[in-house]
Amino acid sequence: MPRHALRLILAALAAAMVSACASDATGGLHAASDYEVRLADYERAYRAYQAEADAYWETVAEKRRLRNAKRRAHEPITLADYVLTQPPVYTGPPRPVDPNAPPTRRETKPEIPVVADFLRAAAEQWHFVPEQPASEAEFKRAYARAALAAGLTPAQAVGVYSFETGGNGGYDTQAGVTPTRSQAISPALGYNQLLSTNTLSLLAEHGDSFVAALGRKAASETGARRRSLERKVAVLRRMIAFARRIPPRWSEYDRVAKTTPQGLGMHAILLDIDIGPLLQAQKLANSIAFARAKGHAAPLSAAELELMNLTGDGNGLDMVTMPHAMREQVPTANFFQPGGYTRNPIAQRARTVAGLIAEIESHIERNAAAAGARELAAAF
Repeated sequence: MPRHALRLILAALAAAMVSACASDATGGLHAASDYEVRLADYERAYRAYQAEADAYWETVAEKRRLRNAKRRAHEPITLADYVLTQPPVYTGPPRPVDPNAPPTRRETKPEIPVVADFLRAAAEQWHFVPEQPASEAEFKRAYARAALAAGLTPAQAVGVYSFETGGNGGYDTQAGVTPTRSQAISPALGYNQLLSTNTLSLLAEHGDSFVAALGRKAASETGARRRSLERKVAVLRRMIAFARRIPPRWSEYDRVAKTTPQGLGMHAILLDIDIGPLLQAQKLANSIAFARAKGHAAPLSAAELELMNLTGDGNGLDMVTMPHAMREQVPTANFFQPGGYTRNPIAQRARTVAGLIAEIESHIERNAAAAGARELAAAF
């Protein structure tokens, strides 16, 4: 090929490459410019929403503090003491994807411990293996005895069980774990779905009564059964001593329950046929005692007791004692923290106190017909 022809071809190729690079650069600049515009739109919209949401939840918290102060002063609570609008919802544009961002590895949260983890930690930290029942019916009979001794009615116990487990849960049912799903969404266990934090706080506050109950049972037995109960008493005493060294605050119980091997292992006692029913029943009995201490003498319905179990005793009693006319107007958001409300589809769907109570009652009524709920009712 003549040299001048080769030079012409090479020049043409170079020009094409320059043109292509320029085109790519122009396209990249255009994409970046479009992304920046959309990002600015999103940030503007989200800032406005966040400011509105922050103001809303600050008002909710402030009104909650004022209601608590009025109750301590025995002053009447009125509609003006609640936020009567629903929480703001973000309706702006979605956050755009940066076209020039390097690929990032998706970070996964640590998996929530499951029953096998609780059992392993109990064996390693406390040298304890829970005595699990031969059948679900056996555990239900033990729970029925504990519930009656704690002052619960069959309707209350079966109602809470029906709501918390769907009417068919087992003594070892964990939130989120199903025959087809192995990953939990919470450490909540059992008929009333007690958290690992509940286990520590109950041992710290009511450990002596649990030890006394097991002691009475041991005194009525002989042989291997008696020795087994005495070993359980010894383990409980060590766990109680550990729990009582924790500063008596929910945040501290929560930290120890979730971040220490000792706390992890303590949760396994809920699976023991002699100990687990005592804690499950005590959690509900605490709510009844709280209501009575606050002057609510009327018996709690199953739905009202579940309301306290679901939202906490203070918030639950606030709704239980609310006049029916007000229940239709007060949003459920008044009784949650922002994060808790976001994670609670029932509270969002119900919208008002009346709606939440109706939804709980509906779940209880529907699930009470399930086989597990009928078996628990028969255990009473």
